[in-house]
Amino acid sequence: MGRAVMVGRGPTGAGVLVLSTLIILTAKGCRAQKGDGCGPSVLGHSSGTLSSLGYPGTYPNNTVCEWEISVPRGSRIHFRFAELDIEDSDCQVSYLRFFKGIGPERREIAKYCGLGLKVKRLNESTGNQVTVQFMSGTHHTGRGFYLSYSTTEHTDLITCLDKGTDFPEAEFSKYCPAGCLTSTEEISGTIPNGYRESSPLCVAAVHAGVVSNAVGGRISVVSSKGIPHYEATLANNVTSTGGTLSNSLFTFRTNGCYGTLGLESGGVADTQLSVSSVWEWHNIIGQHSVWARTGARLKKAGLPWAPAQSDHQQWLQVDLKREKRITGIITSGSTLREYQYYVSAYRVLYSNDGQQWRTYREANSTQDKIFQGNINYLHEVRNNFIPPIEAQFVRIYPTAWHQRIALKLELLGCQILPSMGRRPEPGPRMLPPLRHTPPAAGTKRPPHLSQTTHTPDIRNTTMPPHTDKDVALAAVLVPVLVMALTALIVIVVCAWHWRNRKKSSEGTYDLPHWDRTDWWKSMKQLLPSKMVETEDSVRYSSSEVGRLTGRGAVPRLHAEPAEYAQPLVSGVTTLGARSTFKPDEGPDPGYSDPDLYDAPISPDVYHAYAEPLPASGSEYATPIVVDLGSHPSGGSTLTQPSAVCSFMGSGASSLLTQTDSTHSGRSAYDTPKNATGQATPPEDLTYQVPQNKPTGQS
Repeated sequence: MGRAVMVGRGPTGAGVLVLSTLIILTAKGCRAQKGDGCGPSVLGHSSGTLSSLGYPGTYPNNTVCEWEISVPRGSRIHFRFAELDIEDSDCQVSYLRFFKGIGPERREIAKYCGLGLKVKRLNESTGNQVTVQFMSGTHHTGRGFYLSYSTTEHTDLITCLDKGTDFPEAEFSKYCPAGCLTSTEEISGTIPNGYRESSPLCVAAVHAGVVSNAVGGRISVVSSKGIPHYEATLANNVTSTGGTLSNSLFTFRTNGCYGTLGLESGGVADTQLSVSSVWEWHNIIGQHSVWARTGARLKKAGLPWAPAQSDHQQWLQVDLKREKRITGIITSGSTLREYQYYVSAYRVLYSNDGQQWRTYREANSTQDKIFQGNINYLHEVRNNFIPPIEAQFVRIYPTAWHQRIALKLELLGCQILPSMGRRPEPGPRMLPPLRHTPPAAGTKRPPHLSQTTHTPDIRNTTMPPHTDKDVALAAVLVPVLVMALTALIVIVVCAWHWRNRKKSSEGTYDLPHWDRTDWWKSMKQLLPSKMVETEDSVRYSSSEVGRLTGRGAVPRLHAEPAEYAQPLVSGVTTLGARSTFKPDEGPDPGYSDPDLYDAPISPDVYHAYAEPLPASGSEYATPIVVDLGSHPSGGSTLTQPSAVCSFMGSGASSLLTQTDSTHSGRSAYDTPKNATGQATPPEDLTYQVPQNKPTGQS
């Protein structure tokens, strides 16, 4: 490769490209690009991007451009289209053509034209040199073309327009070409929180600092759940925009060497900071201000560092006490509204002994790297070193500023571990510390393992990588935890139920627990009548029965529903010996009605717990059996005979349990008395309560 046009994205990141043409010369010195129809392009030694003039707008009429691409011997080249939109149907006037080789001996490989043409497959060459030719005639529409290339060893090459939404996998690895800042696509987000799913992967990778725009490289992507808001930051000459909630996001996996190196936290002492000069001044009211080196710590309140003179000879130096791996730098301006000073561009020099200094350069570049600085006095800007710097001393030389030089900074990196190994370093070049001179042609590049770019160390805090061990452990722990939680819930429910049952059994009338519950009362209505007869016998304790008074104190019938009497069920012709009154819980129950069974009820009112017998049913209702003679009758008896006998009067009497079949339908069993003691007409019967005649008087 002889020459490449490199394009950088402007600081606003709003789709406006600032073209900065840099000529990269190699030993061969051959031309790599010629013509008047060449768009923003980057031709790297192993990958790059090509585009038509004016892309993504319409390309001009009657233009031509040729790109000559060479890769190391033994390698081949393949291409991937991001967009192909050339107005021509027969490829005679406007077209994109590929040749094998360079110069007069080249041979045509393929030819493309058409509007909105989709080319999914990789187009591969048979050698290490390819010529790409773009021709345009007179046309009315068409966006031209945009493509990427790399050596064939990178089979997972993607384009600069591929987004996170184009890859549904939770984790994947792809290869980004060099020059993706020629794209006008915007990104949203920053590290370590991640980038919105609609952001182009390779542009976001440049912003994150995992690949260099000049070289490209491999990215490892991790997808996870989206966040409510995405931050807008400027980093590596790319500005991300703020974004709102998305379903998912992606971030990049690295080896974690991305921590701060102590300026903000105080790990770097004031004595480890050196400056070329300090600005001091006195105002008319006697105030003294010193813009000292101690103010150069990022996020520290107060005045920043500012030199006495604002020129290219000023510098700020940090001594890390030992050699460390430095992966990035963050800078800001004064951060004071009344002093809106900041550095907009700078160079970085580094050294291991503080005497011999090297200027930082990108891989495969012969030019000193000029870093994009701040665009205002307040916000922070990050730049990454790709490849990383390994040094003890770092020195910042401002090259452009607003009003005057003012700087705060923080270095990013980590300790050099034995497992990282040491990389061979070229001989250092001496630089005068306070005099700015143009770099010599033999300026050494920063040390690196090979010609490929090493990703800086960014910790992924959004979604940790999954391993097989984690999956196996989760498969065992999740069922165990579910079973333990279920057992705990069952124990708590059982304990609560037992406690409630114990409390409800205190102070009752010796009724079984299941007989006192409302749900059991409802269920008994659906049971056969014989079962009800055996279950519905009411029992009282001896203490409660002894408190009942004689006949003159009969309990009053209540019109409201009573919880101790249940309505008859349709189809059931017998009624068990169920109590039809609620025992009084007071110490001296007083009963005012003369007789429980002689209380008249209006003929047009039905009792709340009794229904008239159906016309097709039995002629008589089965009486409630109450043994007042202190003798067993049926399956349930009263436990205190003397108290029961006095309940109905002085003489012992009992209610008959048989029905007289010789009597007519107007039997005394279903005939309630009125106030004068006369029986009411049988057609107005409202009770199904037996009225037995006393068998004797005492």
